Order: sequence, then C-alpha cells, then structure tokens
Amino acid sequence: MSPIDEPVPSRRRVLRGALCLGCGLLAPAALLGCDRKETAAPGPAPGDAPAPATGGMPEAAPDTEAAAPAEAAKVSQASVQYQDQPKGDQQCSGCMHFISESNACKLVEGQISPQGWCVLWAKKET
Repeated sequence: MSPIDEPVPSRRRVLRGALCLGCGLLAPAALLGCDRKETAAPGPAPGDAPAPATGGMPEAAPDTEAAAPAEAAKVSQASVQYQDQPKGDQQCSGCMHFISESNACKLVEGQISPQGWCVLWAKKET
C-alpha cells in the first residue's frame, strides 16, 4: 500500500487528539496549587530533642493555624504564558480569577494588567 492510498483521519479525530494533548499539558498547571497531605507518623524527627512533658495533656494548636486556612500557592507568570496584551477579546478584566481592586489574580503571582492574558483565562460569569 503506498502512502497515497492510506486513509486520511477525519477532522474530528485530529481535533479530538489535539484537545486531549492540550488538556494533558495543562493538567499539571491546574493541579499545581493542590495541597499534598503528609502521611508521616506524628512525633519528633530523628535527631530532634525530646519534647517537654505536658502531663498527659494535648498541646493546644497555635492560634494562627486555627484562625487562617492555608492559602493556595500561586503560579509564576512565566509558567502560564502571561502577557500584558489581550488575546483577541480575552483579557484579565473579563476573567473570573482577576481581582480588580488590587490588580491581582487568584492563581498567578505578581501585579496583573487588566488588559493582560494567560492560559488560565476563564470567562467571568455575570
């Protein structure tokens, strides 16, 4: 069978393959801020001095831990291909992650231009 006689894949199949490839590349960026649960057993690390005795009473949790939940880590501007110009009609001011009061983003670190754009852009719901 010559190369000319081989069947040409349909447009739908090519687009579906490109979509799967793109999602596979963006998934790590989307999961970057997820917290990882440590499964290490509680207790002192090897080489640490023993903890002082508390008379059988559990230690109180620090106030800062109880009052404020852990903030999700933000990704760098370079890792999401941030640019100061819009991409078509997509710009940060129309994104659901943009915080207009402080020109910041919920997901990307640093100052963000309202006219900027990155790959995490998602249309703001009205």
